[in-house]
Amino acid sequence: MAKQAIGLLETRGLACLVVGVDAMLKSANVELAGPMHQVGNALCNAVVVGDVAAVKAALDAGAAAASDSGEVVSAHVIARPDEAIDAILPKDSSAAGRAPRK
Repeated sequence: MAKQAIGLLETRGLACLVVGVDAMLKSANVELAGPMHQVGNALCNAVVVGDVAAVKAALDAGAAAASDSGEVVSAHVIARPDEAIDAILPKDSSAAGRAPRK
């Protein structure tokens, strides 16, 4: 199923990315699409998905919070992405291959 919008936040350093992602998830009804990634040269990014207004609000809040604690390199919203984008989005691997808790 294609998402209505994708939000990408890229920062220099993991700490400010965590602050930004925390603000994004608390400010709007969005979901984190898989784990955060280190790109290289201290660049880290995270992807959130949801409806267009929620992703825009979350990205604005996340970029503002992250810029208070570090450097925001990029913050971008893709509204109505093509279904082919699903193939390159990070997948939530936290539950895959893990035995259920007892």
